[in-house]
Amino acid sequence: MSALQEKFVSLYKSRWLVFVASMWLQSWGNVGYLFGSISPVIKSSLNYNQKQVAMLGVAKDLGGTVGYITGILCAVLPMWGALLVGAALGIIGYGWVWMIVTAQVPALPLWAMCVLIFVGTNFETYCNTVALVSCVQSFPQNRGPVVGILKGFGGLSGAILIQIYLVFHSPDPSSLILMVAVGPPLIAIALMFIVRPVEGHKQVKPSDGKNFTFVYGVCLLLAAYLIGVMVVQDLVDLSQAVTTVFTVILILILIVPIVIPISLSFGPEQKPLEEEEESLLPESPSNVPGKSQLMDIDDDELGVKKRRGGPQRGEDFTLTQALVNADFWLLFISTVFGGGSGLTVIDNLGQMSQSLGYDNAHIFVSLIGIWSFLGRVGGGYISEIVVRNVVYPRPAALAVFQLVMIVGHLIIGMGWPGALYVGTLLVGLGYGAHWAIVPATASELFGLRNFGALYNFITLANPAGTLIFSSLIASRIYDYEAEKQAHIGSLALRMLNVGEPLKCEGYICFFLTSIIMAGSCLIAAGLCMIVVFRTRIVYAKLYEKSSTSRLQ
Repeated sequence: MSALQEKFVSLYKSRWLVFVASMWLQSWGNVGYLFGSISPVIKSSLNYNQKQVAMLGVAKDLGGTVGYITGILCAVLPMWGALLVGAALGIIGYGWVWMIVTAQVPALPLWAMCVLIFVGTNFETYCNTVALVSCVQSFPQNRGPVVGILKGFGGLSGAILIQIYLVFHSPDPSSLILMVAVGPPLIAIALMFIVRPVEGHKQVKPSDGKNFTFVYGVCLLLAAYLIGVMVVQDLVDLSQAVTTVFTVILILILIVPIVIPISLSFGPEQKPLEEEEESLLPESPSNVPGKSQLMDIDDDELGVKKRRGGPQRGEDFTLTQALVNADFWLLFISTVFGGGSGLTVIDNLGQMSQSLGYDNAHIFVSLIGIWSFLGRVGGGYISEIVVRNVVYPRPAALAVFQLVMIVGHLIIGMGWPGALYVGTLLVGLGYGAHWAIVPATASELFGLRNFGALYNFITLANPAGTLIFSSLIASRIYDYEAEKQAHIGSLALRMLNVGEPLKCEGYICFFLTSIIMAGSCLIAAGLCMIVVFRTRIVYAKLYEKSSTSRLQ
């Protein structure tokens, strides 16, 4: 084999190529974030009320988080096979919805529409599971930054897809649904042979720290660029040519990180570093996270009763074992209250913006995607500082972000001028931080061996949260206020869809909902601090070695 061929083989096996390709997959794969943009056209085309739209939103959240089958397929199929299955689901689900909205096929009852939305959005679980499992196993000693960056790009996918949609803008608003049905699945198919686990712990290089700094820089540049572009597009009526140039620059920024694996494979060879954190590797029983360190910890100190023959926190749990652990449920319920309230805002942005007098909901969908992106990247970075420099449990950082969300919900509820801009900023940052910090925490407390199953169960917090806050609370309050404003007293008339769908105007539409969600975030922060108290000794044992080595 020639030297050039060896370098190409090295590039293909590079964990940084896997990481960069996973960023691209996440940038396109989280189609559920566009629901706030496509729900108004579905609502008007099918003459739905807000409660019916909320049911579609719950189906979307379930589709984007119910990954039990995904976990099984990722275990029995190669990663490319799992991505291929996911791409097929995306095309079938949203493709059928598009044909219904455009009247190319007969309309279906609400339950069948929920099934189609579920199937189409289930594509997300394949992208998320394949990307996270591949990269966490390839970067076991950098799980906080890796999870934060990947989930950040996932949160940014809504803004990226909308910007690309503007290039092919059609007078028909349903064309966005068509793009969702076709574009992301094709990207997944294109990347399906690249995104897979590699032996990353053998590729630790002296330049890794600089490479992560470079990626963080690209993340900040990307967020700043998207914000600038959206502000210009909102203030100035741009020509199609200028919009196309903006989109090309966006794509170039997304491509930039590929220089890292290329330079590592084709540049001067670097001598691998000795692995500093063997306790965080999953390759053998002796390298189970913290296993040797935790054997001598008194279970009474950890606040749990010893289960004979069962794993201790920091070791590898099965999903069944995690489900009988109090910390797992505290983390899950905190995510339901905190993350669920944030996703409720994302799902209802179309109606929120209309009620406050904004004509264009796309800008808020894009903005909250950017803030969620920064929250995920920042949450991963800040929580990594907490565990490595301060040697304190990672959920402490999540509690701070949940307190930030309280302020965001209250500002949205007040409906002041510009409140939606500030509110989406704070809620987006807090919501995004959940999906950097919670998966990383689960991998530390319950191990990497069954991370796919653990992650997919934790993501059920999203639909559980939106079922509570969106379907049972927000939609009912919205329809009630809309009926009051329209002076319609009969609930039966509304349920029969007589006349046009009712619309609510003013801050009152979401005021009470926002107050309730602010209270839920306060509860979520309290639950996080309980986890912090219960796991502080575990984190001290897991990270005291790396902290000590940096001080020497």
